[in-house]
Amino acid sequence: MREVREETGVQGTKLAKLSDIKYVYVRSWGDKQRVFKIVSFYLLRYEAGEIDEIKPEMRIEVKRALWIPLEGAERKLAYKGERDVVKLAQKYLESNPQENTDGDGTR
Repeated sequence: MREVREETGVQGTKLAKLSDIKYVYVRSWGDKQRVFKIVSFYLLRYEAGEIDEIKPEMRIEVKRALWIPLEGAERKLAYKGERDVVKLAQKYLESNPQENTDGDGTR
């Protein structure tokens, strides 16, 4: 929740954990070491804040945060694991229609 707030400018309430993605990358700075990383994805309900209103020091990690509709989002993502997470979010909302109060798939 802290990272979402820091990296997007918005706060939300956790609805469900969707998935973990594990991968290895090589640092492009400093020691050039291999780093094993686990990224956890959650489906959140928006509560407050302005998207992309983040502190200047976070711009090293986040170029731009923006809202995109859930429907069709998988076509805008570069990585298969992230596309799979979008599909999991869609399935969750289809199975839990009470969570999608605005009806357009953007939560």
